[in-house]
This record gives sequence, C-alpha cells and structure tokens, in this order.
Amino acid sequence: MKQTIQQITNWLQQKVKEAKVNGLVVGVSGGLDSAVVAYLIRGAFPENSLAVIMPIQTRQSDLQDAEAVVTGSGIQSMTVDLTEAHGQLYKNISASLNEKSAFVSERDQMANANLRARLRMSTLYTIASHRNYLVVGTDNASEWHTGYFTKYGDGGVDIQPITDFTKEEVRKLAEYLGVPEKIIAKQPSADLWEGQTDETEMGTTYERIDAYLSGETIPEQDQRIIERMHQQTEHKRAPLPRFKRS
Repeated sequence: MKQTIQQITNWLQQKVKEAKVNGLVVGVSGGLDSAVVAYLIRGAFPENSLAVIMPIQTRQSDLQDAEAVVTGSGIQSMTVDLTEAHGQLYKNISASLNEKSAFVSERDQMANANLRARLRMSTLYTIASHRNYLVVGTDNASEWHTGYFTKYGDGGVDIQPITDFTKEEVRKLAEYLGVPEKIIAKQPSADLWEGQTDETEMGTTYERIDAYLSGETIPEQDQRIIERMHQQTEHKRAPLPRFKRS
C-alpha cells in the first residue's frame, strides 16, 4: 500500500510539472472517494493543494464529514455555498422551459441533479484559474466503468488519480491514509438530491461491480445492469466526436 500511494504521489507531481501549474484542487463532499483524493493531493503538495466544500442544500452531517476530511488531512480549504446560486439558476431555467411548454417533469430530477454537479465543476475551475491549479477527479474504477458520473460535472476534471481502483481498493487506501472511519463506513451518495444513494440509483452494489471488474461471477441480473450502464455511457469515456472534412 505504501508503494501504491508513493506511485500515485509521483504521478500527481509529474502531472503538475507537465502542465506547468502550481498545484491541485479537489471538491470534497464528505464521501469516501473525495476524502482519499484530498489526502493524496495533500501528500503530493502539502503547501499547494486545496479542498473546496460546495454545499447545495447539503445535510449538516455531510458538511461535518467534509470538515473532518479537511482537519484529518491537513489540507487547505474553502467553502463556497452554492445553494442560492443553484436555486436561482434552476428557477430561471425552469421558467424558460415552461414558457416554451418544454418542461418535462419526469426528467427534472436528473436534470436538476446534473445541474448541481456542473455548477460545482464550474466553481472548481474558477478557483483553479485563480490559483493556477489542476482540477482533480474523484471517480473510482467502478464509477468509471459504469459511467456513474455527470458528463462535464464531476467528470469534468483535468486528471483522474483513482479510476484504476475499485471501491473496495479505495476503502483500503482510505484506511492506510487515515481517513476517519465514519467516512469509510458511510453509504455512498453523490449528494444529488435528498436521500439519494449511489447503489439505490444504480440498481446494483459496488461490491458486485467490483467483483465483475475482477472477473468474478455475479448474479445475471447485476451483470446485465452493469453491462447496460457501461454501454449506455460509452460517450462519457470516449473522445469528443469531431467532424472532419473529406
């Protein structure tokens, strides 16, 4: 584990050197993946790493967990409360859609959730521009394979340090790094809406996704879900389609 973390640290330092920037910034939600990344970038750049907490009607317990990550890792931090900005933007978009009779209630929850993720992405890039930092992603291998991230939201980053690690492997990294046990044990959630959890939304579990990625046999129903998600989200992982003149 020590060797793995050193390899990630070296990789982070190399990416900053290649990009000719000053350091790294990550959005911290109070969840496992962002906690691990915060600890990793703090280790790579003790003086030039930043964690940004971006609540949008976020539960107090999650804010406390995010603060625990900041305290535990020793990383510099700032909080940008996006609740009001999100509310106003969502209100304006919804009003315009309603004027054109284009508001579709069945699609609204996901559209609104993605708006949250993209607003956070924009916030991180604005801060990164001022600091001359790279924006660091927090997706693990299970999320990357299934496409369980928002395109140009939490998927809109400069580098991805943990997409080669399953959820269980990320937990092991967290344990070694000293991430608070409460965060390691909590139920994964992208904080997209009240009561949202990753596994309920996906219809399968990280344990089964991890097993699938490791080549183990899992129930057929879960295999179908994973393979369908992977196929439907290929556009998120593929290079942007570009027209070329013949």
